[in-house]
Amino acid sequence: MSERLELQSDVAGQRIDLFLAARTQLSRSAIQRLARDGHITANGAQVEPSYKIHAGEDVVVDVPDAQPALSLIGEDIPIDVIYEDDDVLVVNKPAGLVVHPAHGHASGTLVNAVVGKITADTGRAAARPGIVHRLDKDTSGVMIVAKNDVAHLALARQLQARKFEKEYIALVWGDPGDQPVVVEAPIARDTFDRRRMVVRAGGRDSTTRFVRIASYGTGAQRRALVHVRPLTGRTHQIRVHLAYARLPIVGDPVYGRKGKERDDLHRQFLHAWRLSVNLPHAGPKTFTAPLAADLRQLLTTLGAPVSPIPPFKELELAR
Repeated sequence: MSERLELQSDVAGQRIDLFLAARTQLSRSAIQRLARDGHITANGAQVEPSYKIHAGEDVVVDVPDAQPALSLIGEDIPIDVIYEDDDVLVVNKPAGLVVHPAHGHASGTLVNAVVGKITADTGRAAARPGIVHRLDKDTSGVMIVAKNDVAHLALARQLQARKFEKEYIALVWGDPGDQPVVVEAPIARDTFDRRRMVVRAGGRDSTTRFVRIASYGTGAQRRALVHVRPLTGRTHQIRVHLAYARLPIVGDPVYGRKGKERDDLHRQFLHAWRLSVNLPHAGPKTFTAPLAADLRQLLTTLGAPVSPIPPFKELELAR
């Protein structure tokens, strides 16, 4: 279903999401999702929710037909459980595992692996119950799942208030030097390829901090192990910001170096290493996930001594 609006002079300068929320039956959050998924255009060009409209523009809102809800079936998928109580499940997600079912991935996901433990019915189209935050398919590491709606709401509020402390380990091409780095750059969906994100004016405010832990090699083969703390949680944020800083993640097929060796690593070297959160009943907790075996192996080939959970004193510099 599509709706077309021609804008008059008295609305010029308004944000398009606010304008549409006042003139359609869609909520502002629904409009924002539609815009980020490329379903809102102004004079034929896809726009972000923060786009400022102009008089005389032809705005089209395309609302896709609702997809049938995916049925959730528990599956026997091995999952490394770090912690569990009545409210949450904390897991060490392996690389290659999709977080929740979607069309094209109706089964074989983290949700399918833990659905028997979850009573929460939150989640878009009930296809992602208990999912508060996500990791990319090929990113490994610590992830928390809410087992009931009370826990889901409590965790979601912390995430929105930026009280989740998420810490990652990445191996990048290049060397950021020995001083902590802060990247503040807005992120938006690529209008030419909807699977990618880009740094672009008008995108969502995004901030990432990182600091070098160690470096290896010289010249074009120089690589650095970095500790990363995203202060916001945009899609592909760490991968986009590190590439923007000219420090692309080793093995990243989307944002990494093109035409270069990938060290026989068949995914990006990005690991969600530590998560600090305030649980609904258990209180403040910090969880860590040891570096995955393939990442440890690569560091070993570079001559780096690696323990399952790196004792990085330098991590405190990035706080």
